[in-house]
Amino acid sequence: MSDGAISQDEIDALLSGVDMGGITGGNSSSVNIDTSVLEKFADGIKDELKTKLNSMTGSEFSVETPSVEILERDQLLAKLPEMVVAVMADFTTALKGDHLFILSTEFAQKLTSLINKEEQAELDDMALSVISEVVSNHSGTEITELSKDGKLPGLAANPPEAVNVPKAMVRIPQGKFCLFTYTYSVDSQNYVLWEAVSSSVAEEMVKALGGGTSANVDNAAVSSAQNTQNMGMGMQQPMGGAMPNMGMGMGMQQPMGAMPNMGMGMQQPMGAMPNMGMGMGMQQPMGQVSGMNTPNVQSIQFPNLMGGSASTEQGNIGLIMDVFMEMTVELGRTKKQIKEILGMGEGTIIELDKLAGEPVDILVNHKPIAKGEVVVIDENFGVRVTEILSPMERVSDIR
Repeated sequence: MSDGAISQDEIDALLSGVDMGGITGGNSSSVNIDTSVLEKFADGIKDELKTKLNSMTGSEFSVETPSVEILERDQLLAKLPEMVVAVMADFTTALKGDHLFILSTEFAQKLTSLINKEEQAELDDMALSVISEVVSNHSGTEITELSKDGKLPGLAANPPEAVNVPKAMVRIPQGKFCLFTYTYSVDSQNYVLWEAVSSSVAEEMVKALGGGTSANVDNAAVSSAQNTQNMGMGMQQPMGGAMPNMGMGMGMQQPMGAMPNMGMGMQQPMGAMPNMGMGMGMQQPMGQVSGMNTPNVQSIQFPNLMGGSASTEQGNIGLIMDVFMEMTVELGRTKKQIKEILGMGEGTIIELDKLAGEPVDILVNHKPIAKGEVVVIDENFGVRVTEILSPMERVSDIR
């Protein structure tokens, strides 16, 4: 007899049975996404992703050609280790839906160790913040590329938020979804970064990149309408079909809008008085209604809300042009124990985490906005701006 305790295997099985699906998804039967378009997109940005990772870590990464596949939750879980670092960065504007990054704890520790210049970094809150920053760079590169040439104007996503959890607790998109697989190599080791987007997001991405979309749902709706049966004699009627003949005649089809003949089975046009005699009641086509005018139906044209918002912002920015803000340049950082700090004296050399010649950080009100190189102007130090951080990178630092 059981003592009432449950094993770890039973706990994992229970967790796997819980519906941890994402907030958006699509009908599995209607998913028909051209993954080749997404693979070409991912391959086009891989070098920029690698360059940013090299800059952040100071190491030399390589990346293989990314792959894209359509999966379901159980198929993704089979690929993952038991413990993972999951980062949610859901799209909020232009695209709306699940956007998830997953990496192994080993990869997360490696990235944290390289960026923080420490051995065997622990996956604490600081480490998870580092991983969020890595994902922010990845997501920012995608958003920049997808926003080019007016593909998805105004595209934005939530700031990435990393958690270290069992794989069964990850909020994976519902139904079928697209999975991007990036394989990175550093120090002779291979690591994988998975990126999952819901089917609705993937379809919109393919459309924005000039690929095709699925028409399965529309075809199914048309087929269903065409198969509507005649309620009178069981005969099929055309889509948009005629009203069933409720009289005592031969069940002949009537055009849409015709009133049922309640007398001897003879059809009459809408608006005409019922024929109480023995006439033949000729059919009248849809739209030729006696005594009535066909209404002119037009779709509503909504104003462009994005344009109005932009003009308002440009008009209001002048109100704060004279506000002073503190600008600082950060040469580097390091961490010291209290006893080391108390032991400092004149001549003590403090080693920073920046390499000689590496860009320095330019901050406004303690928030990074750009990178630059130190120069000398006459007898004063100065900084030449070499890179402006992307809007996503700047927003991600505002907590």
